[in-house]
This record gives sequence, C-alpha cells and structure tokens, in this order.
Amino acid sequence: MKRLLLPLLGLVVLLSGCASKENSGRYSLKQDRGPDRAVDLSQVPDAVPRHEPHSRWGNKSPYKVLGKRYYVLPSADGYRERGIASWYGKKFHGHTTSNGEVYDMYQMSAAHKSLPLPSFVRVTNLDNNRQVVVRVNDRGPFHDRRLIDLSYAAAYRLGMLQTGTARVEVEAITPGQNDIRMLASQGRSAVSSDRAAITGRTLQVAALSSAVNANGLAERLQSLLQEPARVVGVERGDRMLYRVHLGPLTGQHTLNWLLQQLSQAGYPGAHLVDLP
Repeated sequence: MKRLLLPLLGLVVLLSGCASKENSGRYSLKQDRGPDRAVDLSQVPDAVPRHEPHSRWGNKSPYKVLGKRYYVLPSADGYRERGIASWYGKKFHGHTTSNGEVYDMYQMSAAHKSLPLPSFVRVTNLDNNRQVVVRVNDRGPFHDRRLIDLSYAAAYRLGMLQTGTARVEVEAITPGQNDIRMLASQGRSAVSSDRAAITGRTLQVAALSSAVNANGLAERLQSLLQEPARVVGVERGDRMLYRVHLGPLTGQHTLNWLLQQLSQAGYPGAHLVDLP
C-alpha cells in the first residue's frame, strides 16, 4: 500500500495549483476572484532573481493534463515569447502549487506550462509597457490561447485586473547573465558588460504612478550610486506614469554592479533603454 501512495502523492502535487483549475472540487470557491476588500498592491516588490535548484516536484517531463502532453524545458536560459497572460487569485490562495509550495496571491509569482520550476521571468504588458518580475512556481494555464498565469499581485501591478487578460512578453532572467543579454538584444556587442559598453546609456529603474514617489526614488538613487537620475512623465490613457531613469551613465561602474545594487535595493526589473 505504501508503494502506491508515493507515486500518487507525486501526481497530486504535480497537478495541483493551476493544473487543478479544471477540478474545482478541492477548492472552496467555484469561481475565481480577487480579495473581498480593495487592497493597494502598488508597492509589492518584484521577485528577486537568484540561483535555485530545480524543485523536486513539478518538473516531470513530459506530463499530461486533460489528455494533452507537455514538455518541460531543461533550462529557462534564452526563453522569450509573446502571448496572452491571465491571472488567478482567491480560489487558489493558500493551496499547493505544482512544485509543492503554497500559493500566495499577494506575492509576485506565476504559472507556466514549460519553464522549469522555479524560474524568474520579466513580464511586460504590451498595451501599457508596465513590467514586473515574477517567480514561476506553478503549472498552467492549461488553455490553448494562454501563455502565462500571473498571481493577483502581478496582474494588479501590470494593470490587467479589469480586462482579465493582457498581451504580454515573457523573458527569462538568468542571474548573472541577463545584463549581457540586454546589451545584445538592443544591438550592442555582448562580449562584456564593462564600463565602456554602458557609458552614455540609461537604465529604467521603475515606472510609478506617483510623481512624489518617483522624484524621491530618483534622489535616493543618485545619492546611493553617484550616477545622474531623473524622472520622465509619460501619458498612458487618462493618467500619467512617471519613469525613473538612471543615466546617462558615467561609466564609473559596470552594468553588472549597477544591476546588482538596484536588485538589492528592491528593483530587480531595471533594464537598459534607448532614448530618442
């Protein structure tokens, strides 16, 4: 009897989280929704990319859900894809994810069908250019037209709660390597991330809805990193978004060092931008 219990337990863990959306019997809510009361999640920090071993659960390849076979990638390195994002919330809050952790809809996490668990990805809402960094620790969404399922907090930060879905770009973040990939993706030589390669470039650190908070962040960054910082206001529909830029960079620091300092300060989503 014990021999049968172990494989059954593995199967339950593998198909929990998003994979169990088709089997709502184990959840107390029939329909998914957000929290009962309004919650301000605008300051929830991005997930901080770090090296982690693959989870014991949730990485079996191939695996089957609803009669369809899925394959898990051996590595997230180099992954970049566009598609439709959805979100999941209270119905699954507190239940087990595919890799055996507990789903918290107020944390920056996500579900993906093929990325190894855990993985870190940057998700960009292509309709408003908002970005978040999330930790992938679940499987799903098992819908033919969906690419990624985001936590309630991540969807809040991306501004997609009202529509339910959004067009996004998902790019894997490999700690220690993504700084070089960013240079390469913007037409620069990726031979190194030395000072000369970034002199005169600009890093976008954050995009905030408050001008006061944006200006405060710019002042702190300039003092901390001894690099020029400024705030650029951009109209998004009927509201303003305030982008915090670090630069033009003086070249006194390497890109890797700057990204590391920003990540430790709570801004792991910082990235190089080309300004007109």
